[in-house]
Amino acid sequence: MDNVLVERQIKLMQAVAKGDRRAFEQLYRLTSPHLFAVALRMLRERGWAEEVLHDCFITVWNKAETYDSTLSSPITWLTHVVRNRCIDWLRSGPARQARNEEEYTEMLDITESDERNGWHDDAEADRLRHCLEHLSAEQRQSITLAYYQGMSHSDIAGWLQQPVGSVKSWIRRAIEHLRECVGL
Repeated sequence: MDNVLVERQIKLMQAVAKGDRRAFEQLYRLTSPHLFAVALRMLRERGWAEEVLHDCFITVWNKAETYDSTLSSPITWLTHVVRNRCIDWLRSGPARQARNEEEYTEMLDITESDERNGWHDDAEADRLRHCLEHLSAEQRQSITLAYYQGMSHSDIAGWLQQPVGSVKSWIRRAIEHLRECVGL
């Protein structure tokens, strides 16, 4: 990242810590597009991402004095605030109610765009879907989040509220089962 930009962000954070509303507005304008993208990528729901971002900037206003420029850049600190708030949101009631088994099976449905991207063999797609259905719920969720959503093991562990070691085991066992079932 550009050192001039980092220095500007540090000065804005220091001014926000002193209660400078104009600095807060500038910090918001400078960082909110990136932070919103982080929230949206994690939550996958625009309304939730907007709400989380709003809450995060209230936290920034109230806790700016806790920022230490010797430990990280302002955007790193702000990203951690957003990431942690997203994790809290995902563990909360509204997000938990929205997540259910249908969400995972919907990710597995083959669409026309999938056919244009190489899913030409209906029999192969059906075989893969059949194999996925025979995984445990934990394995299916873990492998779906890892390979269809691109989440890391630690992100999946946070999403499912399970230890990282368990997630790694579920994914490893699921891959072994899929290899055998599909015939690779």
